[in-house]
Amino acid sequence: MPSTSRNPLVVGRVIGEVIDPFECSIPFRVSYGNREVNNGCELKPSQVVNQPRVTVGGDDLRNFYTLVLVDPDAPSPSNPNSREYLHWLVTDIPATTGASFGNEVVSYESPRPTMGIHRFVFVLFRQQYRQRVYAPGWRQNFNTREFAELYNLGLPAAAVFFNCQRETGSGGRTF
Repeated sequence: MPSTSRNPLVVGRVIGEVIDPFECSIPFRVSYGNREVNNGCELKPSQVVNQPRVTVGGDDLRNFYTLVLVDPDAPSPSNPNSREYLHWLVTDIPATTGASFGNEVVSYESPRPTMGIHRFVFVLFRQQYRQRVYAPGWRQNFNTREFAELYNLGLPAAAVFFNCQRETGSGGRTF
């Protein structure tokens, strides 16, 4: 059994700050254009403007999944007082398909960090059954654990994160 200290979700503090320890139980891929998201990879804001392609594995078409994308470092890693910022929420994604087949509850908002390196975390939950999920009243201060508890989603089925920071030379000065 691999050491949890080498798990990139632990090293990146995703497990602990956003989600609890879990065993990945389903194939899960996220890609922006031809760039696949791997834990801890660096992507520029210009690479993540458009909604990513998300594919969910599995073989039982009766299973449905919920996808959450959050930024636990908003507005800045040194002062994350908007943690977690909700960038996307899709429910009822059938196994063997992708997010485009689900119900988009909160539309995709592209990551645009202004200060520091931010982690953007995709979390996939297996639903017990199809259910109505309500959009939160705002995107800031979303809590993935509380959301999972509210909708009886249990531990994640899969998760992946990437790092992103403001592009240099993108115009404008920081004061």
